[in-house]
Amino acid sequence: MASSDPIADMLTTIRNAINVRKNVVTMPTSKLKQQVADVLAESGFIESVEVVDGDRFPMLRITLHGDDENARITDISRLSKPGRRLYAKADELPRIMNGRGVVVVSTSKGLMSDQQARDNKVGGELVCKVY
Repeated sequence: MASSDPIADMLTTIRNAINVRKNVVTMPTSKLKQQVADVLAESGFIESVEVVDGDRFPMLRITLHGDDENARITDISRLSKPGRRLYAKADELPRIMNGRGVVVVSTSKGLMSDQQARDNKVGGELVCKVY
């Protein structure tokens, strides 16, 4: 059965991998998943993101941390859900853990971190928060 919220599934996969101390996660790819992972990589929460060939379709491989390191993500959760979308203006974007965390924002200029959205003075849909 297909999921109605693939981003929530992606975040759950990452959360479960961290709980069992895995450092690499593989999942079916999509543009949105790849963009969310790229924002997390730019913010330093994950090590790398790459699209690899799977058996039937491309897969997204996310390296969470190095072999001898602890996970950099303490908490990762979905903010805007299919049943309840959350939007914020540029000056109303939430700060997570006094700026140590990141909110991924879907704006008219693409997906970006909350800090990039503030710098560009654009608001949008709050996708997820990470710290």
